[in-house]
Amino acid sequence: MRIVHFLILAAILSAVGSVAQTDYSALNYWKYYSDAENTLYKQQCDIAFDYLDKRKDRIAQLSSADEWNVRRLEVKEMLGSLVGPFPEKTPLNPVITGKVKRDDFTVEKLYFESMPGYKVTAAFYLPKGKKKKLPAIIYCSGHSNLAFRSDTYQHVIINLVKKGFAVFAFDPIGQGERLQYFDEARGASKFGPTHEHSYPGAQLFINGASAARYMIWDGIRCVDYLLTREEVDPERIGITGRSGGGTQTPYIAAFDERIKASAPECYITSLEYLWKSRGPQDAEQNFYRGIVEGYDLADLLEVRAPKPTLMITTTRDIFSIEGSRATFEEARTAYEALGKAENIQMVEDDAGHESTRKNREAMYAFFQEHLNNPGSNRDLNVKIFPVEELYVTETGQISTSIGSKFLFDINRGLARKNCEKLEKSRDKLPAHILNVKRASLELTGYENVKSYGKLIYGGKTAFEDHFLEKYIIECEDGVVLPFIVFNPKNIAAKSVLYLDDIKDKKSDKAHQIPLQLIRRGVRVIVPDMPGYGELGPGYLRGDAYFNNTSFNQWFAGIMNGKSMVAIHAEAMEKVIFHCNELYGASEMSGISTGPFNSSLLHAASFGVDFKEITMINPILSFKSVAENQDYDPACVPFAVAGQLEHYDLPDLVVSIAPKKVGIINAVDHQGKLQKNPPYPRLIGLQKKLMNK
Repeated sequence: MRIVHFLILAAILSAVGSVAQTDYSALNYWKYYSDAENTLYKQQCDIAFDYLDKRKDRIAQLSSADEWNVRRLEVKEMLGSLVGPFPEKTPLNPVITGKVKRDDFTVEKLYFESMPGYKVTAAFYLPKGKKKKLPAIIYCSGHSNLAFRSDTYQHVIINLVKKGFAVFAFDPIGQGERLQYFDEARGASKFGPTHEHSYPGAQLFINGASAARYMIWDGIRCVDYLLTREEVDPERIGITGRSGGGTQTPYIAAFDERIKASAPECYITSLEYLWKSRGPQDAEQNFYRGIVEGYDLADLLEVRAPKPTLMITTTRDIFSIEGSRATFEEARTAYEALGKAENIQMVEDDAGHESTRKNREAMYAFFQEHLNNPGSNRDLNVKIFPVEELYVTETGQISTSIGSKFLFDINRGLARKNCEKLEKSRDKLPAHILNVKRASLELTGYENVKSYGKLIYGGKTAFEDHFLEKYIIECEDGVVLPFIVFNPKNIAAKSVLYLDDIKDKKSDKAHQIPLQLIRRGVRVIVPDMPGYGELGPGYLRGDAYFNNTSFNQWFAGIMNGKSMVAIHAEAMEKVIFHCNELYGASEMSGISTGPFNSSLLHAASFGVDFKEITMINPILSFKSVAENQDYDPACVPFAVAGQLEHYDLPDLVVSIAPKKVGIINAVDHQGKLQKNPPYPRLIGLQKKLMNK
């Protein structure tokens, strides 16, 4: 790979800060656009709400049982497509590691393999007395490091056992004894539970998989385990859980018809109100292209209608009660059409994101009715186990005791398979390039720009050798795109579009590369891309916020089928269009810093006409992100869900040949300088195409 333009390279290598301090903000003059930092998220919300409105229109047309049954079959197929394919069922290889006895029940501590080598720690609570055909409830824990060992969850579990239910409580991946990033020296994970899900979850998305797939699979295998136990009545299996467990509960119930009754607590709302309040949640709560395909949380309930379901809610929950009520009304319509309105219930208490006595007693009564286990539903005071007494393993962590595969290991295997397919595809280069272009268009959600918006002039400041001009583009969708132009006083020989995350709009040092280029007679256009500079990061940090990077905003694009790089490419087109109108069409080069090289390469592949591209400190491969356990979160928003099944960044470089591409100080998956660029064979192919 060769450096492409000596003038640009010389400017970059010699860049130093100028003496004067200048205001480089294009937006601070315009008070009306003070909310511009939320541009990226609001763009995604607008896209989502359009799809969700269309879904509402379709649902409103359903009335008869036949129509709802057709819808249920469509949703079942849709969910299978969004989440699957699941792994094949392999031996569970259960191991009981100990028993704890109380006067009226026992607890078996055990683990099993939901996939070969992928171990799930659990506890099986059995009431004393009746030995066979017990109603059984799977308990799903919320986002707690302790999982089912927390006092709150133990209280519910023990109450259920005292009411005659067998209860199977298991550790979700990244919680309890299944911490994936456990630091033995610290005695804790380097992440909290949501980060334990989203950090490997992002890698799975890049490979075209999801954390949801494997968390649901663990639940399905819990049912498989229960059916091996002679104590359990296979016709009386229920499932419940709160918060993150309230997510797992409807997920697992929607995919496993063996579950008769489901009672999700403090989760079910609607995507509209979720996005209007807290925004998309951690990785497993997002299905790739789910919103595009017509999915909302109500589908998790309706797909299993008319089986018994209880929504357990609170009015001040982090999950909007308004959305809960709307979802319940929609689901009740389905149950009524199917002649079982009594099988869908909702209990509501005035509380926050918590378990209340009223809600617990409603849940006990629900399972007592629908799993045919009558008795008192009174919530009892119970004795809680010390956490260590419920450890399945000797050390309290499978990583330091029995060993296990984790989500990262699953993902690394997927990445290697995908990259092997890519290597084979590259052997037939012309066909491969066509596939890269097709796949990148489909996966990113890029659309040809139909309207370039209105250009608004923000003034000009004269300097010794150039003018600093300020503009904003007011787009029809309400988006505003700010950019500044370093315009030489002499006629510019060429123009450069410069992409950088410049947050400090009063720093000459931050603008040193444009300042050096302008002194060499180059016109430099510096836009802020949505999510960055004056257009980000916005109010949505989310529960998966890593080192100033919101994975949650990226998850929004995954559900919408609209990646950030596509939004960036469309923004670039608008900026370039208006600059050509202002200054006349001229040769346009592109310069990117950091992971913006992904946005720049995608734009060039989509047809944005750059004569040449220079990438400073670029990440050159998302293969390295997917294959390594530790990676820099800052690169994730620039990745595309499912891309490694079809292409990587070097493939985009090849796809834009014979355009010249230069690399300065490439970095690896951790942001460290990389001596040898990846995929030397592809670089050689790109050079051959350049020379043709």
